[in-house]
Amino acid sequence: MTKELIINVNPQGVEIALLEDKKLVELHSEKADANFALGDLYLGKVKKLIPGLNAAFVDIGYEKDAFLHYTDLSPYVKSVLKFTQLSIQQKSDSLFDFSRFKVEPEILKTGKINEVFNGKPNLLVQVLKEPIAAKGPRLTCEISLAGRFVVVTPFSDVVAISRKIHTSEERKRLQKIVEAVKPKNLGVIVRTAAEGKNTAELHEDLLNLENRWKQIQKNLSGANPPTRILSEQGKTTSIIRDLLSADFNRIVVNDKNIFADTKSYVQKIAPDKLDIVSLHTNSNEIFDTYGVTKQVKGSFGKTVNLPSGAYLIIEHTEALHVIDVNSGYKSVSNNQEENALETNLEAAEEIARQLRLRDLGGIIVVDFIDMKLMENKKKLADAMELLMKNDRAKHSVLPISKFGLMQITRQRMKPEMNINTSEVCPSCNGTGKISSTLILEDEIQKNLNYLITQGHKGLTIVVHPIIYSYLTCGFISKRMKWMFKYKKKITISANNTYSLTEFHFFDNSDEEIKL
Repeated sequence: MTKELIINVNPQGVEIALLEDKKLVELHSEKADANFALGDLYLGKVKKLIPGLNAAFVDIGYEKDAFLHYTDLSPYVKSVLKFTQLSIQQKSDSLFDFSRFKVEPEILKTGKINEVFNGKPNLLVQVLKEPIAAKGPRLTCEISLAGRFVVVTPFSDVVAISRKIHTSEERKRLQKIVEAVKPKNLGVIVRTAAEGKNTAELHEDLLNLENRWKQIQKNLSGANPPTRILSEQGKTTSIIRDLLSADFNRIVVNDKNIFADTKSYVQKIAPDKLDIVSLHTNSNEIFDTYGVTKQVKGSFGKTVNLPSGAYLIIEHTEALHVIDVNSGYKSVSNNQEENALETNLEAAEEIARQLRLRDLGGIIVVDFIDMKLMENKKKLADAMELLMKNDRAKHSVLPISKFGLMQITRQRMKPEMNINTSEVCPSCNGTGKISSTLILEDEIQKNLNYLITQGHKGLTIVVHPIIYSYLTCGFISKRMKWMFKYKKKITISANNTYSLTEFHFFDNSDEEIKL
């Protein structure tokens, strides 16, 4: 599989398209003025405790207070509170030694939030979910800093290895390396990308994250809530960090500054991949050049067409997303069951892509074409599991129910990607109605009369081909009548790009006359 990252920088922000085998699978956007992004750290102030919800509302500077539930507090929340207060009181030029920080006892998993927060303290929090619709950000006190190979979790000394690293020898090797180099009071989660990496690479990644934690300490010094303490890396570098692998073969950027940053970051994390980064200097739009625009137009919207002629209907409700699979006009055989299976497998591949592309979250219900054989239903469910393997969001796929429905749950971390691909009708301008053709002739004549009174001569009227036929048909045509009436030369020509009720006037020099 080949992977390409196409980065489009414009005044509004940055758009990032991930292509797998030339097919668009992820689309990310980062606005130039974006705040409250996933992973950002803030010094917030607890504004209100809600015992009934076992949650708190925290002011981090957003228009609505952010939501912090008890289950997102972290077992080490008392240590987070203590660390926040100590860091605020310290001087930025003399940081206290975090390795000597005394970690407080863990809180109970079944406790109450008003037992943890005494009053309304200041608190270091991290954005767990970006603001969605009318909801403010969701927060967590389980602070984590992600690197290329490891993730650091302060206030813990635990070393955990990714479950996707299966060999016990490799797991033991990584555990031994990390335990030997990690600082005290910093827990470490070893990522899948660390498989096969040596001590120097892991140690360097760990040192970078330790320095980021020290920067957080420094930024907290003398801070007053609400304040952003540390921003997550830009989407470009965070996506490269999480996705860059051996099968990545192209990163194209259309901005010199982002190109330099990207090249510098790739040089740091994967020097052997430096030559895949290139600057787009073509005068054409970068998304047009690499076929992203066309795929966006064809992939978003209520209906998504498949090569076989089958199509998906994607509907959104308040509680869930519903996807209906409809059969196509191409048949692989005369066997209905076999046709249903082939169409469902084709639809499953597109559905897995659509979930990533639109970033659909929550509950997704898929109504596949009915199949009678249990082995075919299992084959479809297994295929869906395999197709979802590349999805970085946490997800779960349930077997097909007796009603022929498949239920999928998928983690949603940011607002759903929803792009309007419809265009405004040139005839009705989006109203759904056009002017009556019965009065079109009167409209043209009214404007013609006005232009002649203004002294224009030798006018040309350009109209839709159907209107051209109507105005010029017969020996005594409408055009001839106007020429006799105004005693001026009037030419009518057709343009098949015009809408039915569209018309324009031009003078002798072929310049359009603005009405």
